Amino acid sequence: MSLMFCAAMAGLMAAGVDLKSMTIDDERAVEVDNWRAQRVARLQEPYGWLSLVGLHWLKEGVNTVGSAKDNDIVLAVGPAKLGKATLSGGQVSFALESAAVGSLGGSEKATSGVLRDDSSPRPTIVSFGTAQFYVIDRDGKKALRVKDSAAATRKNFLGIDYFPTNASWRVEAKWEAFDPPKVLEVPNVLGNVEKYKVPGKAVFKRDGKEYEVQPVLETADAKELFLIFADKTSGKETYGAGRFLYADLPKDGKIVLDFNRAYNPPCAFTPYATCPLAPPENKLKVRVEAGEKKYRGAAH
Repeated sequence: MSLMFCAAMAGLMAAGVDLKSMTIDDERAVEVDNWRAQRVARLQEPYGWLSLVGLHWLKEGVNTVGSAKDNDIVLAVGPAKLGKATLSGGQVSFALESAAVGSLGGSEKATSGVLRDDSSPRPTIVSFGTAQFYVIDRDGKKALRVKDSAAATRKNFLGIDYFPTNASWRVEAKWEAFDPPKVLEVPNVLGNVEKYKVPGKAVFKRDGKEYEVQPVLETADAKELFLIFADKTSGKETYGAGRFLYADLPKDGKIVLDFNRAYNPPCAFTPYATCPLAPPENKLKVRVEAGEKKYRGAAH
């Protein structure tokens, strides 16, 4: 039994709910509600996805960075002259214009250094005021991802709309393993293609028709499967490029896909993310009326 579920049950007991009268479907609905609350809390963190205010690609050589219009990279926030980012041999270094305007890697004493990008578990953060940036690597190209805890998108967040929780969309699918595993090519919004290992496919029925999807392993040692899918609600009630869903690894030839936990990619909230798109293999010809709906505060 998960800590999340136990916490939810404790809250219901405190509210005077008779737990004995709850059905399995009720319990799962409580789990979904609690998961959604944590999802919203993560979005609203000071430097969560709602805080993105810029994505700036670096040119080879020296790139001046700051909010003044004469910089090579013009930031939406921060000092007029923040510093210089130098891209050389696939490596990015940064030198602050002045120690007074920011900190590098959490140290107010460091004024320059090589920046670890997001291929590292801990990319180097350059902080200034309410904002910060770090380097991302996309297919060998480097960019500065800029976040601001005071971003309007975070301060004016409108919340998330959902389809009603529906027990029938908690699907127990048949798992058909691939031997050997396949490689799935997944495009992203930049036009690049990422390759993921696919250990098998999930096959399920809905209203007498059979459907299948191919979840991927994000890393070689991943403890869960990741699904990027689209369906007949995409571009209408839900985000056009598709939605995300995590699932536990298959067991005894079965895998559970709880579409009530389907959620929008970061690109649904900001134009500064680099999200993967649903591949053709995962475009379902059925309306998945479960999970998150289109974000009504989207400006793109």
